[in-house]
Amino acid sequence: MALCGLPEFTLLLLPLLARLSAGDCLCSEAALCQPIRHRPDFEVFVFDVGQKTWKSYDWSQITTVAAFGKYDPELMCYAHSKGARVVLKGDVSLKNIIDPTFRASWIAQKVDLAKAQYMDGINIDIEQEVNCSSPEYEALTALVKETTECFHREIEGSQVTFDVAWSPKRIDKRCYNYTGIADACDFLFVMSYDEQSQIWSECIAAANAPYNQTLTGYIDYIKMGISPKKLVMGVPWYGYDYICLNLSKNDICTITKVPFRGAPCSDAAGHQVPYKVIMKQVNGSVSGSQWNKDQQAPYYNYKDPAGRFHQVWYDNPQSISLKAAYVKNYGLRGIGMWNANCLDYSDDALAREQTQEMWGALKPRL
Repeated sequence: MALCGLPEFTLLLLPLLARLSAGDCLCSEAALCQPIRHRPDFEVFVFDVGQKTWKSYDWSQITTVAAFGKYDPELMCYAHSKGARVVLKGDVSLKNIIDPTFRASWIAQKVDLAKAQYMDGINIDIEQEVNCSSPEYEALTALVKETTECFHREIEGSQVTFDVAWSPKRIDKRCYNYTGIADACDFLFVMSYDEQSQIWSECIAAANAPYNQTLTGYIDYIKMGISPKKLVMGVPWYGYDYICLNLSKNDICTITKVPFRGAPCSDAAGHQVPYKVIMKQVNGSVSGSQWNKDQQAPYYNYKDPAGRFHQVWYDNPQSISLKAAYVKNYGLRGIGMWNANCLDYSDDALAREQTQEMWGALKPRL
């Protein structure tokens, strides 16, 4: 049982831990239940949200799988056979972590769960609002530091990562101690998507991850003193479908005003669409796939059965390759995506080709 700074009496507060113990290894070989110790020079960090699509992933590239779906021991065994880590999802109310005792108990539970499931660490995904002068600001940094220390001590070779917004400039009212958090954990996964979560200018549809805007975020993180080797670029394998209140001749799609965390408009006016759905829809659309030079991103327009125009912005191998080239050229720690389940892993020949191209875009030839 992981104590990780817990006084003995607080164990009474953790009945769950009493039931958690490492059970029998379910892998074909006991060695596959051992944690991965190798640390690759380049990370390909994959989010998986469940089902069995992982069987068709490009395992020649993958270094870490963040398991955000139901725990699958078969996935753990297979990932370990390929030398890839499998890590837990970590999310918790920031109001609760102000209490050091609560933090310690939460961390202990996560470590024991990772041990019981033969996992290799945790990806902390907290996207809640934080005020710069609030106690949550310091508590969040402490949580990451204490989580990292405990995991590293209890599970040899374990990895602790933290998900951050595409820019450090208080996106969605998230004022975090980015340099402190980066120092405290193994690396940051930068969510370079949902970049229209707060639209301060015209309420129009735009790219999920515009190229120049995306790179500005990394420049700002690095200017803060965060090493590029502490940054993994996250790219979207999904897009946004917006209903156009008006679609101009220049393909400007005016969208409904949906405020978000202080901004008058947001991508909440649209809905997320996985790449596999986009690929089935784009060729039958009104416009076909178009390329926006300013945002370096593809989009298309279509008309629904009610006669309304929609505009869909997404990322494809062309737009992702541009970002992947930046990762290599500027020495970032790696690249990853939300999420790997968004592709079509069926036996259809065209789908197979499209899926291979998306995986291939993560490591472009320079």
